[in-house]
Amino acid sequence: MNYFRLLLAAAALSLPVAPAFAAAPPAPVEASAPAETAEHFLASLKQKTGTISLPSGIATLKLNDEFYYLDPADTERLLTDGWGNPPGFKTLGMIVPKAVSPLSERGWGVIVSYKADGHISDEDAAKIDYADLLKQMQEEDEAENQERQKQGYAGLHLLGWAEPPRYDDTTHKMYWARELKADDAEQTTLNYSIRVLGREGVLELNAVAAMADLSTIKQEMPKVLAFTNFTDGNLYTDFNPKTDKLATYGLAALVAGGIAAKAGLFAKIGIFLLAAKKFLVIGVVALLAGVRKLFNRNKA
Repeated sequence: MNYFRLLLAAAALSLPVAPAFAAAPPAPVEASAPAETAEHFLASLKQKTGTISLPSGIATLKLNDEFYYLDPADTERLLTDGWGNPPGFKTLGMIVPKAVSPLSERGWGVIVSYKADGHISDEDAAKIDYADLLKQMQEEDEAENQERQKQGYAGLHLLGWAEPPRYDDTTHKMYWARELKADDAEQTTLNYSIRVLGREGVLELNAVAAMADLSTIKQEMPKVLAFTNFTDGNLYTDFNPKTDKLATYGLAALVAGGIAAKAGLFAKIGIFLLAAKKFLVIGVVALLAGVRKLFNRNKA
C-alpha cells in the first residue's frame, strides 16, 4: 500500500480524544491547504531538463525549454499517487509540460516506454480494418474489467477512437488516440499514442490527458517527437535481417496491445488514467492539514 493510500485508510479510523479537547470542534482547514499539499508533492518530483539519455540507452530526449523529464520512479509516483492508476507499470519515464501542473484539471504528460519485441514489419499497414479492430478491443473490456474490480479498481471502458490510427511509412511512426472512461470518473480520459518503430523494437509515447485537451495534445506532440530520437544504430532503417529478430506481430496487434494484450490484467500497452487526480493527492493533504491542526490544539 503506498503512502497516500495508507493515510486515507488511517483517516477512516476513530481516534480517541481527551474530553477537554472533545468539547471544542477542530478548526476548519484553510482553503489554501490542498494547493500547498499539491505543491509539496510536485516539489518532491525530480524535474530533469536538457539532454536525457533514457535508462535503456535506446533513445535520447533533447528537451526544449517547455518540458521536463521524470525518471521511472517519479513517473510511477505520479501515475499511482497523483492520478490513481494501479501500480506496477514499467516505463522509461515521463515528459511533462512546464506550463501546467500535472495535478491540475488541464494537466497532462507523455509516458515513455520501449518494447524490445523485435523488428515490426509494416507490410500490413494498408490492409488493417481499424473499425473492426476497435470492436474486438471493446469486446475484451468485460473480462478485463472483472479482474480490475476484483483488485479494487473501477471498470475501464474504451469508448472509441478519439483519432483513428494512421501510419506514416516515411518516418515509420504510427499515430492513434483512444477515448477511455472509468466507472468512477465524471470525465473521459484521452490516451494519445505514438509508436516509433526501431531496429529491434518500438519506442512508445503515450500522452495522457482529458478529452477536452485533444487539440492541445495534437499541437504539442510534434514538439515531443522532434526531441525524441533513437540512438545511432537503433533506427528502423538499421534493421539487419541476417542478425536481428522479427517481432511475431504486426501493426494491427501493436495498436491493440501486441502480445501483451493476451497476458492478463493491466497488460495492455499504454492504458493510463488521470481520472482520480486531485482526490488522491490534494484530498490527502487537506486531511493532513486537519490532523496537524488537531494535534496542535491538543498540545495547546
